[in-house]
Amino acid sequence: MFTGIITDIGEVRETQQRGDLRARIGTKYVTSGIDIGASIACDGVCLTVIELGPDWFDVEISAESVSKTNIGSTNWPDGRRLNLERALKVGDELGGHIVSGHVDGVTEIIAMEDEGDSTRVTLRAPDTLAKFIASKGSVALNGTSLTVNEVNGTDFGINFIPHTKVATTWGDAKVGDAVNLEIDTLARYVARLQEWG
Repeated sequence: MFTGIITDIGEVRETQQRGDLRARIGTKYVTSGIDIGASIACDGVCLTVIELGPDWFDVEISAESVSKTNIGSTNWPDGRRLNLERALKVGDELGGHIVSGHVDGVTEIIAMEDEGDSTRVTLRAPDTLAKFIASKGSVALNGTSLTVNEVNGTDFGINFIPHTKVATTWGDAKVGDAVNLEIDTLARYVARLQEWG
């Protein structure tokens, strides 16, 4: 479980296809404090640490995770920057919203416009997920907890303040980018309850 508050920007050092995809992620985390088997959200994808070095950790990424995330379209090239968040501990501040690290699908940036020092970003969600996105509701995009400004059909808008653009990879964003989308857990359960009438 995560909060969507990014605590490091990592970098893909290398990937290898070994049955599953294996990735080495450079980090500023103190790796001596990370256990093998720990969960770290990498661009919103909850991944398990399988090996550690002085300033890196390795993860294995299943075919299912590749198919449901932007890893499938980008293959995480060497040098790609990733939003990182370690798993929530009891007693940690819940500054964002409850995020599982289970990406629901991929959304695309279709427009960007500066508004003062902030940047307004419009994204297009898959039809199957758009119904779960509500104005003033929460979404996790590349692992970042964000508030939806407005919704228009399958399109929705997010506003990025200067701090977010510096503390995450959102300062690198551009039109056409594929973005990992996790819908709000509450929206998922409300929809499921409605199905049962």
